[in-house]
Amino acid sequence: MISPVTLNGSEHESSVAPAKPAQRKARVAPTPFRFTTHAVEDEPIHRSAEMFYLQKQIQAQTPMVIVLMDGERVEGCIEWYDQRALKVRGRTKTLIYKSAIKYMYKLGDGGQ
Repeated sequence: MISPVTLNGSEHESSVAPAKPAQRKARVAPTPFRFTTHAVEDEPIHRSAEMFYLQKQIQAQTPMVIVLMDGERVEGCIEWYDQRALKVRGRTKTLIYKSAIKYMYKLGDGGQ
């Protein structure tokens, strides 16, 4: 509290107004937004380059090495693909999710 000041025998409040507590505006929480896992994959430029590369390897029956995120290597030829997976024919036929692929290279190129 501000102490009164005596001027000409009368008490007046100081000219400095007391500090008001900061008023906070009520914030409205934003609507939750989730990115889909395929949002980046659907970019036309990246998507068409990927399709071109995979189609070329399928037609040529190029032996490939596919390195997965956990370090496992899968060798074989790509039989088909879709938006989320590849089917590889090697010792066995294997379906691999694209999200599990770290990188791939042609067998014999070394890849590193």
